[in-house]
Amino acid sequence: MRSLSLFIAMSLDGYIAKPNDDLSFLKIVEKEGEDYGYEEFISAIDTLIIGRKTYDYVVREIGKSYYDNGNRDVYVITKTDRPKEGRTTFYTGSLTELVDRLKTENGKNIYCDGGAQVINELLKHQLLDELIISVVPIILGAGTRLFQDGIPEQILELKATKTFETGLTQIHYKVKQEVELNVM
Repeated sequence: MRSLSLFIAMSLDGYIAKPNDDLSFLKIVEKEGEDYGYEEFISAIDTLIIGRKTYDYVVREIGKSYYDNGNRDVYVITKTDRPKEGRTTFYTGSLTELVDRLKTENGKNIYCDGGAQVINELLKHQLLDELIISVVPIILGAGTRLFQDGIPEQILELKATKTFETGLTQIHYKVKQEVELNVM
């Protein structure tokens, strides 16, 4: 069965964006020739799930070719119907049903590239199999939190940690199991 992974960067205090969806804080860890394991990670992926706001941001900043490169299927989670563009599907259905279906299909692994609403919906339904979180050495104090209130407790198994010259620390967890708490 295919696994669903999150590969994302956040500030030390847990924000994935500054107010107004500003990602400029990521520039403090940019270093020529350093991709923090992204190319190795993405080589095991053939399907991508992404929120519409994150998709729009990346298309605006990098261009459509980043997603529509013929190497992977892309599902943009949105509330607005749009026609398919190449291998990019604008998906308006149930995220849980989509992930359940994708996990049973043949192929490489699945990557969630954000945003916070999609990530927290996946966490709420315990659909993520691994979390690879790069902690950027900055405290933002405000913005978009990676983990929102209301997600169920989940036990994680540490797979690896890596530190880099830029001060970035990458933590790789496998989701072990769900936790059921008995309330008396």
